[in-house]
Amino acid sequence: MSPQLAVTLIVFAPLAGALVAGLFGRLIGHRVAQIVTTGLLFVACALAWVTFRQVFGGAWPHAFTVTLAPFIHVGRFVSDWSIRIDSLSAVMLVVVTSVSALVHLYSWGYMRTDPHRARFFAYLSLFTFAMLALVTAADFMQLFFGWEGVGLASYLLIGFWYEKPTANAAAIKAFVVNRVGDAGFALGIMTVFWAFGSIRFADVFPLVASHADLAWRFGSAQFRLMDLACVLLFIGAMGKSAQFLLHTWLPDAMEGPTPVSALIHAATMVTAGVYMVCLLSPMFEAAPVAKGVVTVVGAITCLFAATIGLAQNDIKRVIAYSTCSQLGYMFFAAGIGAYPAAMFHLFTHAFFKALLFLGAGSVIEAMHHEQDMRHMGALWNKTPITYVVMLLGTLAITGVGIPGLDLGFAGFYSKDAIINAAYVASATQGTAMFAFICGVVAAGLTSFYSWRLIFMTFHGHAKWGAHEAHGHDAHADHGAHGHGAHTPHESPWVMILPLILLSVGAVFAGGVFDESFVGGDRAGFWGSALSATTSGTLLDQIHHLPQWVVLAPLAVTAVGFFAAWYYYIAREGLAARIAARRGLLWAFLYNKWYFDELYDAVFVRGAKALGDLFWKGGDKKLIDGLGPDGVSEVSYAVGRGVSRVQTGYVYHYAFVMLLGVAGLVSYALWAFR
Repeated sequence: MSPQLAVTLIVFAPLAGALVAGLFGRLIGHRVAQIVTTGLLFVACALAWVTFRQVFGGAWPHAFTVTLAPFIHVGRFVSDWSIRIDSLSAVMLVVVTSVSALVHLYSWGYMRTDPHRARFFAYLSLFTFAMLALVTAADFMQLFFGWEGVGLASYLLIGFWYEKPTANAAAIKAFVVNRVGDAGFALGIMTVFWAFGSIRFADVFPLVASHADLAWRFGSAQFRLMDLACVLLFIGAMGKSAQFLLHTWLPDAMEGPTPVSALIHAATMVTAGVYMVCLLSPMFEAAPVAKGVVTVVGAITCLFAATIGLAQNDIKRVIAYSTCSQLGYMFFAAGIGAYPAAMFHLFTHAFFKALLFLGAGSVIEAMHHEQDMRHMGALWNKTPITYVVMLLGTLAITGVGIPGLDLGFAGFYSKDAIINAAYVASATQGTAMFAFICGVVAAGLTSFYSWRLIFMTFHGHAKWGAHEAHGHDAHADHGAHGHGAHTPHESPWVMILPLILLSVGAVFAGGVFDESFVGGDRAGFWGSALSATTSGTLLDQIHHLPQWVVLAPLAVTAVGFFAAWYYYIAREGLAARIAARRGLLWAFLYNKWYFDELYDAVFVRGAKALGDLFWKGGDKKLIDGLGPDGVSEVSYAVGRGVSRVQTGYVYHYAFVMLLGVAGLVSYALWAFR
């Protein structure tokens, strides 16, 4: 099979599945729709791994573009439907198709009783197609198409259970917040076209050096062109990847089915922003102010989201805030110039985050759709396979490993590479030390809330005995299972198999690919896909650091583990009593730093008040009052006054006519005297 045909099938196989299931789902039935969409995803996944191997093995060109059809040709604005393959997109093809294929398979069990599952599988495949279009884009126009495509598909998936008001609200919130970021993204694309006269990456990247010092003037202000363009583009990434200030939609996205959470959080929508920054590394390398913004926002998000995860009780929301935090690591890695480390963490994160979300779904299934960890406990021997794979995912996300021996789980290799690179970069970049400190502290907090989830869910006393389940997820809202006290049970094998496969990635993905992503082999691995000016220096020096820097992540991880063990195992119930006091710190973290309340007061109510002002004051009183309403009121008053002289008596009219004749005669005598 030719490379061109293979990559074309990878991108369009999910779209074909979405069309078949979406348009003909009722005709062919749920089972056939599942088989078609899942089968095509596994075909795409197999071809993605072949592409990955052939590109990095040298059998195929290290970078090539397949032009499918013209899209927009207007003057200098030229955009074609193309598929761009290089080492960066080849990595993303593997990540997206692998996770999506396993999510499709997992959904066979999780959604088995949903009456609309053909539509659900159509949405999953549509989501995957949009993400594949994004990561293979050869210009900003197709990138924007994929960018908006995953936004649309996420809206459909988050609000899949449209009968739930909370699901509808969460879908709308995700859509609106992302539109805020997309406004910046669109302006960034316009800025690029204005400056370079092209939106094709192959045209723009070679011109960056010659355009680096150009400035855009607005009145008396002057903005450096490259910084302006990159900051605007990063605003789009903040929305799509749920970074600080534009993060509020992501935890609410948990209202969708659990497979949706895994797909959005692990490998697709939320990683699009990280991928975009790494893809545009030649531009960001020429934009030091923009890189500083990326570093600071990523570091703040990394720490901020980790603090919120400490106090959440919904098992999926804990993992959701974990995603925000891990994305923060990726962004500040890109901000300091360690692009390969950012992509490495994106790669490993896809495996252990999908594992954790799908594992949480298995727990929810076992608990008959209960999501509150306070109503769980002692599940380790009721769901032994789920327990083991969740342990492996936790060891991976907390980055457990032995420095010096280079032996550990997937997150150990990628997370430590980021933290170490931040310390190296602090010698030349002022924001890097801030990122280093945030990264180390967040590693300790990640360990605490991750082991808190394990201890509350699988250990301690059982709290599910006589408790009546009232979870918010999946089939319970559609009558698939009755509520009430049930003995927890292990999930079916169609759900367990994806967990086992993902756990292999969570254990081995870091060690196997460490040298290729951030080690000595990275130059041959990445080729020209990532800028090497900063990252090469940084990643060469991370192997020559003070011992305390190398050991710091492991030390804080151990502290986080023992703190969680003390509060939730050794002194079980102590944390619940602390929470019951509802102290200021607990309330601050439990209520997510009150961002939702703040945004509601400032933006939602503020927009409503502004709308009322323009509507009631400007439109109704001013425009309508002086315009149509005022004219009609005057006309009505005049008409009502005139109507009073219409008495209906003939002698009144004769008298008026007589007065008129007298007046006319009098005027004539006066005028012609």
